[in-house]
Amino acid sequence: MRGSRLRRMTGILLAAGICLCALSGCGDSEGVGTKVVLTTGFNKDEIFRIETSACTLPEIMVYLTNIQNRYESVYGTEIWNTNVDGVTLEQNVKDIALAQIAQIKTMNLMAGRYEVELSDEEKAQAENAANAYYSSLNSTEIELMDVSEKTISELYREFALAEKVYQYTIKDINPEISDDEARTITVQHILIKTYALDGTGKKIEYTVQAKQNAYREACEVLELAKEGEDFDELIRKYSEDDKGTYSFGKGEMGETFETAAFNLGKDEISDIVETEFGYHIIKCLNTFDKDETDANKVKIVDQRRAEAFGQEYDAYVETLTRNLNEELWDSVGFIHDENVKTMDFFEVYSQYFGD
Repeated sequence: MRGSRLRRMTGILLAAGICLCALSGCGDSEGVGTKVVLTTGFNKDEIFRIETSACTLPEIMVYLTNIQNRYESVYGTEIWNTNVDGVTLEQNVKDIALAQIAQIKTMNLMAGRYEVELSDEEKAQAENAANAYYSSLNSTEIELMDVSEKTISELYREFALAEKVYQYTIKDINPEISDDEARTITVQHILIKTYALDGTGKKIEYTVQAKQNAYREACEVLELAKEGEDFDELIRKYSEDDKGTYSFGKGEMGETFETAAFNLGKDEISDIVETEFGYHIIKCLNTFDKDETDANKVKIVDQRRAEAFGQEYDAYVETLTRNLNEELWDSVGFIHDENVKTMDFFEVYSQYFGD
């Protein structure tokens, strides 16, 4: 895949991924595939081990710091005040970084099983990418992440080898996708809601009377649409959805909405369609979008390849011993220093291993 290498690799990261629980042994109540889990005997900077492969503190800091700064570049530093059900966003990002690097390490172990190796050219690319990224770091970033060019080079080599393992496992997965299976349609719709949101954003269902009123309004709007009123104007006047037009394939929308939409002919208007969101009036703009359908075929193939890889990956993970240095991991946190802004680790990889 060259051009979309980074996008596809980051897409499969976490799809079958090792998470914090998998590393620490929780969730294995039946003992399936788990040998022994230790939290002692690590070298001083080892975060985890998976069989013979270890992740060090500088390695995880590269991942974590780049993800942190990417968030901050978009949302600002205030984003870290966010928490959901008592779990801070920082902890969530820590777990994402841990899961990503754990999966890369695991896929490198899989490479030995398949006898997959990097070519000399690919190794040279990793060296060049490492030089480019390391050269972009200032002295504060190098010091606080405690990172060397050798560490960066190894991370890039592992990332490239993991991608090569992925390609190896899916090389024979080439499903034929028909036009009907991938068919993408475009519709407009008017939504009359049957719920409200309270101050916390929680969904509150309408009372029976309020729901009846909503249905009567939907019937009135449907009558106007059937009489030839401009549908765009009806959307602007009555719809309670922020979006009036949707393009989608099968399996991408709610079943009731999707069934009604796919049964419409071009310019045909549905009867009232009830979903969990309320009452919909749907107008079909296009029953077959060739370009979108072709794009959807590629998407479906990628999904099936990722599913096939995930099954093989999960089976392999169950054979491994995974050990997390919980004390060290709990002590890991973000770097809060105005001179630490690096966030291009993954982008540099894409530059050297892209088209």
